[in-house]
Amino acid sequence: MIRKVNHITFPVSDLGSAIAFYEGVLGLKMTGKWSNYAIFDVGGVEFGLEPGGKQSIFLLVDDLEREYQNMVEMNVHFLTPPEDQPWGGRAATFTDPDGNRFTLVQFNE
Repeated sequence: MIRKVNHITFPVSDLGSAIAFYEGVLGLKMTGKWSNYAIFDVGGVEFGLEPGGKQSIFLLVDDLEREYQNMVEMNVHFLTPPEDQPWGGRAATFTDPDGNRFTLVQFNE
């Protein structure tokens, strides 16, 4: 079962300009920054900014393997199977019928 929207990644053309907008104009708090990614907290949902990235909505689930299997049985098109991620969770990315990207995510305890 999907518990909540955990994270949304937005593609940006220039990370520095995007950070200036999200901090200076929108007044959001940056909670993490790397050379190719920045994260902001928006009421408990993370907004990630990635130069040249793809827009993706991360959906938090309790049991990634079960959700993945259920969705595969319903012919959902997955771009990636469940995989361990360097940031400490497991994730699997799929598209809806219009090609919008979603990632099921489960954090390791």
